[in-house]
Amino acid sequence: MLRHLRALSLTSLLCALAPVAAQPAPMLAARAWVLVDATSGARLAAFEPTARLEPASLTKLMTAYVVFTALNENRIALTDDVTVSPVAFATPGKLGARMYLEPGRAVTVDQLLRGMLTASASDAAVALAEHSAGSIDIFVARMNAEVRRLGMANTHFANATGHSDAQNYSSAEDLAILARRLLTDFPQHAPLFAQREFAYNDVLQANRNRLLWTDSHVDGMKTGQLSASGWSVVATAARAQGGGDRAFQRRLIAVVLGANSDAARTQETLRLLNHGYAAFDTVQLYRRGDVLATPAVWKGDRGIVAVGVDQDVYVTVPASELHNLKGEALKSWIERADPLIAPLQRGEAVGRMMISAGGRQVAEVPVVALERIDSGGLLRRAYDAIVLRWRKRRD
Repeated sequence: MLRHLRALSLTSLLCALAPVAAQPAPMLAARAWVLVDATSGARLAAFEPTARLEPASLTKLMTAYVVFTALNENRIALTDDVTVSPVAFATPGKLGARMYLEPGRAVTVDQLLRGMLTASASDAAVALAEHSAGSIDIFVARMNAEVRRLGMANTHFANATGHSDAQNYSSAEDLAILARRLLTDFPQHAPLFAQREFAYNDVLQANRNRLLWTDSHVDGMKTGQLSASGWSVVATAARAQGGGDRAFQRRLIAVVLGANSDAARTQETLRLLNHGYAAFDTVQLYRRGDVLATPAVWKGDRGIVAVGVDQDVYVTVPASELHNLKGEALKSWIERADPLIAPLQRGEAVGRMMISAGGRQVAEVPVVALERIDSGGLLRRAYDAIVLRWRKRRD
């Protein structure tokens, strides 16, 4: 049985919010797009978000994800010297998207990552795939395994570079999922996406993401271009929001696919990002470790357990709507399974918190035990079993 523990008024959080007039979502000159608030997870705008299109060099974001995973698992290291194979050396790069690798010339995993993500070097992508997986086929299989694990329902990869292939496709929605997971799962590598220039083999190349120069808040992530699919980008930006002890960096992810030119890609993506910051507000409701309730726990070495959230909790709503909320219009409540029975592990899910704004649900967050509760002694377990049996008959 789900039981409501308590409703929590959030009115006190509204006083710090500045009024921002709501704006209609812009129509972009592109084939598909999506705008996501990475801080809260809310989708703010979308057009054809599930359309399957060739991602071009945006494919390299999944290549990076798989390589970062190998680094985290200590299967490879940033300092590894990589042997450049004939296949990697011969890999073509559209519009000069190469590091100009040479067989026998020393190159590290770190250099290859920077070349792939800054210069969009396809030869670097192949070298990374071969080094981290042993072969291109095995690497691509790992890419698609991550596609399934991350829930990217409209994505399949046929190569590590983004070269045109009917079996290499993705969607704006899926690429936003991937971008958010890259930042969440591998924050230590996030600065790679903001690098403006990269030099190797006496060749200096500039990042094709012009937004890095256009908007100082933009710090990534990757561009792509094919004649069949147009000019595309996954862009990330972070701007300070809130004040005092509730200040935080609010991050947006914009995916724009199939613009008509480099200039259009930059302009339309900037419009989308500006819309997200102007038309919506994100507010932090709870911090990781906040205790939301102390319900009873049975058959344990203690009679109550502190429950709360194991992550910071944010919600995003239209700016004008949030400013105009009064009283209990912004609410949260907890639902949990009753009874809670020991043992409970710290971090174990015990329910969920529902958050509504203006009567509309805007978020659902897991509620977990914030402390470990071990099994009680024999007498405690026996006594609680009797009481629970009696309560069940009564109910």
